[in-house]
Amino acid sequence: MRLTLMLFLLLSTITVAQNNYPQDYFRSPLDIPLILSGTFAELRSNHFHSGLDIKTQQRIGLNVYASAGGFVSRIKVSHFGYGKALYITHPNGYTTVYAHLNKFSPDIEAYVKKHQYEKESFEIELFPSTDELKIEKGQIVALSGNTGGSGGPHLHYEIRDKTERPINPMLFGMDIKDSINPLISSIYAYPMDEHSFINQSNSKTKLRLIPIQNGDYVVENIEAIGNIGFGIETIDRQNWAANKNGVYNIQTFVNGSKNFELDFSRFSFSETKHLNRLIDYEHYKTQKSRVQKLFNQNNPLSLYKDVLNDGVLSIKDSTHSVYKIKVGDFKKNNTWATINIKGNKTNRGEALPKKTTPYFINANETTNLKKGKVSVDLYKDTFYENFYLDFDVKNDTLLLHEDIIPTKKSFKISYDVSAYSDKDKSKLYIAKLIGYKKFPAYSSTKKIGDILTTYSKNLGEFALATDTISPTITPINFKKGQWLSNFRFLKIKIDDELSGISNYRATVNGIWILMEYDYKTKTLTHDFNDGMITETKNNLKLIVTDNVGNNSTFETVFYRK
Repeated sequence: MRLTLMLFLLLSTITVAQNNYPQDYFRSPLDIPLILSGTFAELRSNHFHSGLDIKTQQRIGLNVYASAGGFVSRIKVSHFGYGKALYITHPNGYTTVYAHLNKFSPDIEAYVKKHQYEKESFEIELFPSTDELKIEKGQIVALSGNTGGSGGPHLHYEIRDKTERPINPMLFGMDIKDSINPLISSIYAYPMDEHSFINQSNSKTKLRLIPIQNGDYVVENIEAIGNIGFGIETIDRQNWAANKNGVYNIQTFVNGSKNFELDFSRFSFSETKHLNRLIDYEHYKTQKSRVQKLFNQNNPLSLYKDVLNDGVLSIKDSTHSVYKIKVGDFKKNNTWATINIKGNKTNRGEALPKKTTPYFINANETTNLKKGKVSVDLYKDTFYENFYLDFDVKNDTLLLHEDIIPTKKSFKISYDVSAYSDKDKSKLYIAKLIGYKKFPAYSSTKKIGDILTTYSKNLGEFALATDTISPTITPINFKKGQWLSNFRFLKIKIDDELSGISNYRATVNGIWILMEYDYKTKTLTHDFNDGMITETKNNLKLIVTDNVGNNSTFETVFYRK
């Protein structure tokens, strides 16, 4: 009896621990079947995806509902990123986030526009008090959209805890139909040092995957010696969607014992930058695909669980090991891959030659590099490990290695432009050279005296660039002298091919008007329903400035009754 009671209490404790998120507290933010275009903690460029991307049937304007009662605690409107985003804090301490919205509900929209007109800015961030914008569960709070960095109409939805950590919303009972096992597209083996070999190679080796009838995989037998690790390319798919989404969990086992786990259930924003250390960063930059390393190389990510020996296998001579990888999605659909490893000391080939340069970077120290008019400050803990860096300056072009080394934080690049005339200085900026055509992409540049500085998180090539061309301004849906009485919107296209748009300001009859900027279409839009334009004859003036100060002015007259 006592043993039965103890087992019951133990099982109850385990059950509670596994279900410590409320299951019926939050309702769906949409009233359509939930189909995902993006999963939680999915691997994105330089970050983990912090929510669910819910398809909106390729439409803009679906009702977005508050998942639970509470109050609007934050509103952010920005050109990029989340676009129009709404944050609702709930009595249980969680916050739900709704992003890429087309517009807010009427009371929230009025609140936002009031502050936008007061600050004369489309981009704005607001923190209403607890009693300003109270919300009930199921209340319509917005319409879905495609604003900010969205690649198509959808709702980005998050649940965060009291410390602002995003948590997988599916842990709260959000039901997504998924009966499809994850897919494995490739597996790589990594020798961890110069004394380790895989099939006589001291280089990363792609292994031959063999699918078997039940949907799992085996890998062609390998011979190895020394310390080795593995990496995997894998995706998940849900029912009714062809999107290549992220998986929920990856575990590895050596001879039946678990030695590594990646648990994608929650993370903090402060650690999301370490994604570039989790993946094979050089592979991603050169092959454009993400291989997740199933071993830890000095990475502080909280996603790692039950890691033994950093996930690295130590292969001895004349041994046989079975290495298994289990990839799972949230609905417990699992895919396995099995690798048989024979330890063979005669497997050794030639070790890869070590590359050296005059510039050795100690990750625990600050390094200052300088040549000619260019200097680089690589701060302590910018990198995860020591390495030899390529560094050179030719004319105004800086070669700072190849962008194949992940960073933890930004480093500083400075150019002394004292040799340039004052006229030329005003049009200079620092650019990162992109692609094989070396396109000069603007890098946010500050000028103090004769010194231009920028910060970057990516190595590569940089150069001084010049922008003497003013932005272009083109009316889209009207012309000078036109009557616009029956128009709801005023639309203007603005563009700048070199340094990019910095700011814009529009007035009608000398009064500032709100114009929403969509950088994807390069369009400014004014909504006449704002009620700011009340005259019959209206003088529109728009000034657009690029990032080095070139500006263009557009003036015209239109009429409204």
